[in-house]
Amino acid sequence: MAVYEECSRLIEVAGPACVAVKPQLACFERLGQHGWWALDEVCRAARREGLLVVADGKRGDVPVTAAAYGQALVGETETPWGPVGGLGADAFTANPLLGDDAVEVLVEAAQAAAAGVFLLVRTSNPGAARVQDQSLGDHPLHEELAAMVAESAPKLAGESGLSGVGAVVGATAPQHLGRLRELMPDSIFLIPGVGAQGGKPEDLGPALAQGRPASILVAASRSIGRADDPAAAADKLRAEIWSLGE
Repeated sequence: MAVYEECSRLIEVAGPACVAVKPQLACFERLGQHGWWALDEVCRAARREGLLVVADGKRGDVPVTAAAYGQALVGETETPWGPVGGLGADAFTANPLLGDDAVEVLVEAAQAAAAGVFLLVRTSNPGAARVQDQSLGDHPLHEELAAMVAESAPKLAGESGLSGVGAVVGATAPQHLGRLRELMPDSIFLIPGVGAQGGKPEDLGPALAQGRPASILVAASRSIGRADDPAAAADKLRAEIWSLGE
């Protein structure tokens, strides 16, 4: 109950400056059945405030298990007694390192639920460089992951021109943003790492698609949740991000 109350308070005060909440599933799952209850209630609270829900679990597995992840996060599971709904998120994060067949299943799950999926491309943690920046001949691994996003993007193309297949691209390595935008022109970038991890809003300009300021979704948790005034912190970040599109 305390976890739900704190999260719902932050949604209420900071939500007006936001478009989505991104619950980190591990923080709820570690609390067992009580955590799952709190997660479900937090998602409901976000929807009441008109916010989208991005389930941040970075799921990924062989196709049969990937399908189960899709059902759990955005879909439903058929049973002899009728369908059982999952979390009902609007989008989820996923790990593409298992390859095309697993990614295809996750994209299909998002498509069936009219949801979105953000694939990890270049994450914000310091250790990411050792793996994600490694060369695959003439290009780094993170560019190969970006190619996977771009190949899947048409499957979830929207009327705006943006795709429901997005990419997780950290703000802590802004030198990659321009090239990744070239490789994924139609995808929304989910950008963690602003604030407590050291990423700066003013460095995110190259991530914007031409004429599409809504092509980035900037995630900030500690810098808002632990602020003395979460509402003011969220509104300040909102203003900084929108100024990039001017």
